[in-house]
Amino acid sequence: ALEALGRYIDDASLAGLDRVTIIHGLGTGALRDAVRADASGHPLVREVRPGERGEGGDGATIIRL
Repeated sequence: ALEALGRYIDDASLAGLDRVTIIHGLGTGALRDAVRADASGHPLVREVRPGERGEGGDGATIIRL
């Protein structure tokens, strides 16, 4: 899943997007933590934050490119 995340970020950047939303759900938090850690280390990522109330809350991660 994390390999796909890196490719998705690359593709989003090439498409000219400045923000993407990753919906990972709540669950145990393991996937959420892995997504946020992996995205934080991607060279095209400027900001990683939890979704706000209208963005999916803690079940989503907002990535700014």
